[in-house]
Amino acid sequence: MQIRDRIREFRRVKANELRPNPKNWRTHPPAQQAALRALLAEVGYADALLAHELDDGSLELIDGHLRAELTPDCDVPVLVLDVTPEESDKLLALLDPLAGMARTNHERLSTLLGGISTESAGLQRTLDEMLEQAGRVAPDDWDEPEDDEPMTVFQVVAECNSEEGQRALFERLRSEGYTCRLLSL
Repeated sequence: MQIRDRIREFRRVKANELRPNPKNWRTHPPAQQAALRALLAEVGYADALLAHELDDGSLELIDGHLRAELTPDCDVPVLVLDVTPEESDKLLALLDPLAGMARTNHERLSTLLGGISTESAGLQRTLDEMLEQAGRVAPDDWDEPEDDEPMTVFQVVAECNSEEGQRALFERLRSEGYTCRLLSL
């Protein structure tokens, strides 16, 4: 499989010059804002924001909205991607949920959290909550599930009058972001 590198360039940009993506669907509760503000104060920027260039030359965010919002007067690290608007939407929709699909090794997390100290009460609360949650999981649950564990998949089968109609429907659904495959029965 050939994987394309879509990073066109790295820039440092004043955060308030980045355009928030009007399709951004993530919201950031006060506890998350406080924890990120504290982490930025203690560690600083350790990850780049993602953006793509619009026709007028401005940069529109794909990922990193809260970081940009919390540090509007800072020069922030930005990876400028060479993606189409459709690909930008796909990244906006999927980056966070894909990261959220990762599983937790609670034993390792407990060890990691036990060695972290912070001056921030907000960060300490977050670390304590994570440690408490990790401690609630029985060691038997720490193992990864079997690979043959059933996965729920929702599908639709559509009947077409011709191969051309099947191809047209397939292309339309793929362009709308659906995962599709062609079947002939």
